[in-house]
Amino acid sequence: MNISDLSIRRPVFAWMVMTALLVFGIISFKQMGVSQLPDVEFPVISVHLTWEGAAPEVMETDVVDIVEQAVMTIQGIKEVSSSVRQGQAAITVELELGRDVDVAVQEVQTKIAQSQRLLPKEIDPPIVIKSNPNEQPFMWITTKGSRPPRQIMEFVQDHLQDQFTTITGVGEVSLGGFTAPNLRVWLDADKLASYQLTVSDVKDAIEAQHSEIPAGLIETDVNEKNVRAMGEAATPEEFGDLVIARRAGSPVYRLIHLKDVAVIEDGLADVRRISRSNGETAIGLGIRKQTGANEVAVNHRVLKRLAEVKKQLPEGLQTDVVINRTQFIEDSIGELTFTLVLSALVTSLVCWLFLGSWSATLNVLLAIPTSVIGTFIVIHALHFTLNAFTVLALSLSIGIVVDDAIMVLENIVRYRENGHEKVEAASLGARQITFAAMATTAAIIAIFLPVAFMSGIIGKFFYEFGVTIAIAVALSLLEALMLTPMRCSQFLRIGERRTFLGRGVDRGFHAVARFYRRNLQWALNHKKTVLIAAMIVFAASLGITRFLRKEFVPAQDQSMFLCSLKTPVGSSIAFTDGRIKEAEKFVLSRPEVKRYFAAIGGFTGGAANSGILLVTFHEPRKRPVVAPARHRLSQAELMVLFRKELNKIPDLKAYIQDLSLSGFSSQRGFPVELTVRGPDWERLADYAAAIQKKMAESHLMVDVDTDYLPGASEIRVIPDRRKAAEHGVSIAAIGETINALVGGERVAKYTHGSRRYDVRLRLERFQRSAPQDIEKLMVWNNRGELVQLKDLVRIEERKTALTITRRSRERAITVSANVAPGQSQAQAVAAAESIAGQVLPDGYRAVLSGSSQTFKESFASLGFIFWLGILAAYMVLASQFNSYVHPLAVLTALPFSVSGALAALWMGNQSINIYSMIGIVLLMGIVKKNSILLVDFTNQMRAQGKDVPEALLEACPIRLRPILMTSLSTIAAAVPPALAVGPGAEIRIPMAISVIGGVLVSTLFTLFVVPCVYLMFARFERKKTF
Repeated sequence: MNISDLSIRRPVFAWMVMTALLVFGIISFKQMGVSQLPDVEFPVISVHLTWEGAAPEVMETDVVDIVEQAVMTIQGIKEVSSSVRQGQAAITVELELGRDVDVAVQEVQTKIAQSQRLLPKEIDPPIVIKSNPNEQPFMWITTKGSRPPRQIMEFVQDHLQDQFTTITGVGEVSLGGFTAPNLRVWLDADKLASYQLTVSDVKDAIEAQHSEIPAGLIETDVNEKNVRAMGEAATPEEFGDLVIARRAGSPVYRLIHLKDVAVIEDGLADVRRISRSNGETAIGLGIRKQTGANEVAVNHRVLKRLAEVKKQLPEGLQTDVVINRTQFIEDSIGELTFTLVLSALVTSLVCWLFLGSWSATLNVLLAIPTSVIGTFIVIHALHFTLNAFTVLALSLSIGIVVDDAIMVLENIVRYRENGHEKVEAASLGARQITFAAMATTAAIIAIFLPVAFMSGIIGKFFYEFGVTIAIAVALSLLEALMLTPMRCSQFLRIGERRTFLGRGVDRGFHAVARFYRRNLQWALNHKKTVLIAAMIVFAASLGITRFLRKEFVPAQDQSMFLCSLKTPVGSSIAFTDGRIKEAEKFVLSRPEVKRYFAAIGGFTGGAANSGILLVTFHEPRKRPVVAPARHRLSQAELMVLFRKELNKIPDLKAYIQDLSLSGFSSQRGFPVELTVRGPDWERLADYAAAIQKKMAESHLMVDVDTDYLPGASEIRVIPDRRKAAEHGVSIAAIGETINALVGGERVAKYTHGSRRYDVRLRLERFQRSAPQDIEKLMVWNNRGELVQLKDLVRIEERKTALTITRRSRERAITVSANVAPGQSQAQAVAAAESIAGQVLPDGYRAVLSGSSQTFKESFASLGFIFWLGILAAYMVLASQFNSYVHPLAVLTALPFSVSGALAALWMGNQSINIYSMIGIVLLMGIVKKNSILLVDFTNQMRAQGKDVPEALLEACPIRLRPILMTSLSTIAAAVPPALAVGPGAEIRIPMAISVIGGVLVSTLFTLFVVPCVYLMFARFERKKTF
């Protein structure tokens, strides 16, 4: 007794299985996370190092090189890269996918701790965190108001940030435009000189006079009391009353207060970053989700908390959402879900047209929720999320999951039409088609087995797609062999069609069947001609690839992009702020813009000559038509417009980045990205500049940028060691004086409310505005005499790099670019490599990185998977048919599916990308079904004693109806995503078009080429009894 007979005899058992799949599938669906892309954690560790005032070269040699050397011994490292700026450095450790990043974080911390003795004592404790570059803030909330900046900063840091950090699913809340509160001590050099004091005297006084040391307890027989030695100043006024009691280590017999030589201000740290929203200064809170969290659910919880926070805001403050990327994700997944339902309805219509029975159509239709909803149980257990890959897989699987049900149902209907009763027809029909159903299912699953061998991040994405399809197809087999026969045995009704449409469909199908039989007879008689013509068609179709753009992923209209803005190297934060305000004026002038968020100095600060604009637009259908345009501009058109207009602003360069193209690598996310490496830094910079220029001159690339910032002015204070020795001044004393007065130095902590803030010492701004001001500074010598620095040092000004970047422990410069509108990413990447090869001499090299590297690796991996999938399918089919020849006949349908897919992509003006390639890989499984039906049924005819031509002429026309039904149902399921126009349509269209074109062309060729190949190979079969 097989599973079909079991379900027919025990229908309650079958109904319970179906109910369990639906109930537990719905529960699993509601508990699944939602995200744009599969929730893959990039194993990346970031190490943040701070040494205030240190030059980039000093940071590199004294800090970065030591830390890099320490972490290089960790197992599973893919690449170590560093970015060094004035006083700070960021080291990124990228590990192999699959490496346990939590364990690796502990190992990095241990290695850095072991090398701590080699690092300068003045650096801050290194901060080691795991960072997933794929998880950027999905929401930016701004806080602004009429209150003083310090009060706003304190409120955001002390209250508002914690309100969102504690929300379930929120991983991190970063602050944009935030400047930490500080107690500032603004020293006056002239007053110091009048009191014969130096900065070291002030530092010693603060250390001695502003100190609170634990004092223990007073105990009696009855009670005990804490003792506090209240040595810290509690207010700025008290701090100003601190007494400077010693001068060069000797007592001062005149009372000198700190306020006599300095201005004490309860203010902020040096402003190195500024943020604005819609023209108003604001503090931004960037919300990141935890890995695996439901981004849509987290978004709703954040919005709910924000509504509660707004009710409790102090007077004069307001908070608003300015960026919300989740809205696009929610809309995109909603569109996909709608497409899935629409595909199911269109597929059921196709079934009704062929079968003419609503009971039969309902039987097929029930296969869709059983397979699709049941799939949620397994993918939820595997911790997959609802994302573009899994939902697309389910949408496209609709046409596949009904195929098995159609094959079984059509065969049962045929037995019913031949006069068998419902139960007998269900049993005989299901039993006859069981092998073909199992063979087609196994062949489809076999195509996706090699996905496990794909490397890189795209392998993780394909894994979720392949597993989702495989589960849905496996459940469709269970549905076809267990549930469909049971339902047919109970309520399948067959009768003559009475409607005009029904009779027309019947007449049309019979005419097609007669036409097919006549032409099949001719094809079998001229099989060599048919096969030669088919090969010519396939070879010609490969030429279409020359006219198709090749790119990693198609750009999506997410109604959002990021604009990186740069002013000339060496520009102050104030100058950069002024230029970016001009850019903001243009942004505000465009009615398509919904909101924007500007971050001057970047999100982390330190980049005084750069800024970022995050611009969001109204959704495409709500954008106004702005003259001189005569239509609503797409995001791509708006990017071209913004690029053109923003680059007209003097002293400002604008680089646009489409955020829909990021997330596939741990780097910046530009489509073209390479790093130039070599031994000499200055020559490396020249070569990178030459490559950048040639790339910009090509018609293939725009927004060509580099992370090298040349030409920054550096003031070098060079001590004269002989003069210093003659005056009795140490080199260390000179450096400490300059660091404290010019750079600023943290000298203590200060309590304000319940928080501890830095006390920062620095000269007044007007006394450190020129290099000559440094020469006026005073130091003590070892004889208790004041010496001016002009007697000890000479000052030089020269150009130097503002940043230093390193890859794999050598200096490297990254050159990145966007692909020009209408151009191919493959051509742009190839051109960039070619340009680099022409420019670079021996000893220097260019290495693809970021999305370019992922693009190249992914397509190479896809080619490998393509052939491995065919091999796996052959092995499965050979095992099932117990023949070396029959699988070859089945697989002859595959080349023509590729022909159809390429032709459809060309006619649809689509590109070859990972989504269209997914469609082609999916075709490898789909189109074999028709061939299997023909070969299996022909074998059954031969088993009845018919010769090969006779068996083919009888079997093929009989299998025509299920072949056309399965093919048209697959096409029908792919039509809604192919015609999609809503959010995320750009990734659904190429995949669906590939499937439609491939199935259409391969079905036509399968009906004629497969029988011809079968007939030709029949003579090579070993003798056996069918």
